[in-house]
Amino acid sequence: MTFFNRIKMNGAATGWTRKVLLLLGIAVLLALFAPVAVVPAGSRGVMTTFGDARDALYEPGLHFRWPIAQTMHLMNVQIQNGEGEGDAASKDLQSVHTKVAINYHLEPQYAVAAFKNVGPSVNILAERIILPATHESVKAVTARFTAEELITRRTEVRDAIAVLLKEKMSRHGLMLDEFNLINFAFSRSFADAIENKVKAEQQKQQAERDLQRLQVEAQQKVVGAKAEAESLALQRMQITPELLALRRIENERAAIAKWDGKLPQVSGGATPFISLDRIAK
Repeated sequence: MTFFNRIKMNGAATGWTRKVLLLLGIAVLLALFAPVAVVPAGSRGVMTTFGDARDALYEPGLHFRWPIAQTMHLMNVQIQNGEGEGDAASKDLQSVHTKVAINYHLEPQYAVAAFKNVGPSVNILAERIILPATHESVKAVTARFTAEELITRRTEVRDAIAVLLKEKMSRHGLMLDEFNLINFAFSRSFADAIENKVKAEQQKQQAERDLQRLQVEAQQKVVGAKAEAESLALQRMQITPELLALRRIENERAAIAKWDGKLPQVSGGATPFISLDRIAK
């Protein structure tokens, strides 16, 4: 490549750079001097004139403004989400590490007040209002319960934190849509103690169930033996002298029915046996 070709290429690159800069400059001028401002859906507008915020709230749409003098600031009113975690202490002075998640949004009618009092974005609201309020609410409610109750009464703890946090956020036009306790974490020694207690309780319940089963089986045996004894007693009560005489008569009749009419050939007694056939002859 010759020296002159290099010069031509450098000249072409410089020309493209100038065009890009020119387009950027035009875009900036249009943004500064445009007589209109657009408020998109999910936002509300706050107009400032030389930095002074007006009390008027601008709905989504197209709005006129004075170029350079007036600026439209957008406040997001859509549902936002965030997570946070921190340490607290339970009622029995156990260290508790808590992780929470929340959904929230800025009430549209409070957009101007939030812009003036807190900041020009929802992120600033979250940093200055929501995070401190969440930490304070979690610590305040956690201190009401023992470490064991934080586990066994988890729903009650969550609702109590949500009520307190909602009250703090509403003062600044923020609405709490949902609050969730993601996790409670305790020290390793306390977690082991809880686990051992749960195992002992499970073993106790199992032993109680086994005892109840044995008691039921024993009661069933007693009831069976009692029923059998009552049955035998009933049978004995039903054997009367008349019944015995009837059975004796029935036995004698059965013996007569079986007799073939022949007398015994030999009879015995105190005297020697005598053949009846010989006497007949």
